[in-house]
Amino acid sequence: MSDIQTSSSIGYLAYAGDYSVPNTRVLGGVTQLWQDAFSRAMAQGVDDNANEPAAPTFSVSVDSSTGEPVAGAQVLGKIVEQRGCPVVDAERKPPEPLFLPIAEFEMNLLPPAPEPFSISDMIAQQRHLDVENNWVRPNVLNPYDDTVNPGPGPQPKPLHLPIAEFEWDLLPPPAEPFSEHEMTEQQRALNFDSGWARPIILQNLRMAA
Repeated sequence: MSDIQTSSSIGYLAYAGDYSVPNTRVLGGVTQLWQDAFSRAMAQGVDDNANEPAAPTFSVSVDSSTGEPVAGAQVLGKIVEQRGCPVVDAERKPPEPLFLPIAEFEMNLLPPAPEPFSISDMIAQQRHLDVENNWVRPNVLNPYDDTVNPGPGPQPKPLHLPIAEFEWDLLPPPAEPFSEHEMTEQQRALNFDSGWARPIILQNLRMAA
C-alpha cells in the first residue's frame, strides 16, 4: 500500500507523503508575485502617460497684420464663389404614355377559361347548399330556446312490412324431395351404422373403460 495522505486543502497529489501544504504555500507565493508584477506594470504605465498632454492643441491661423483668425474669411470666400457658379436649369419632359395591350381586344392575353364543373360536382355542391340553407343556417341564426313550449311531434305512421304468410314469393323455394335411389342409399347407411358399426364401437368403449 502507498503512503499517500489526503488533505482537505488544494494541492498536487504526490506519490509519497503529503505535499498539499507545501504546494499550497508555493502557489500562494506565485500568486502574490504575479499581483506585485501587475501592480508595478500598471504604475509604470501611469507614469509614462503622465508627461503626455491631456488634450491635443490645435494651431489657429491668424492674420499677421490684424491678428484676427482667417478661418471665417476663407469659409465666406468659398460661399461667395459657389454662389457665383453658373446654374443651368435641366429640362424635364413629362412622362410619355405607355402602350399597354388591352385584354378585351387581344384575347390571347386573357387567362384560360376555367373548366366547367361536372354533373357529380354540381350535384354535390347543390346538396351541400341545401344542407346549409335548410339545416345549418336556421339552427345557427335561431338557436334553441328552452322557454318556448315545443310543438307536436310527428305522428307515427303505419309501416308496410311484407308478411311471408300472405306473400308467398318472399318465402324460400321448397326443397326438392329425395329420389328412390337416394332414399335406398340412406337406408342402407343407417342400417349399417345401427346394426354393425354402433355396437362394435360401444363394445370397444366398454372394454377400454
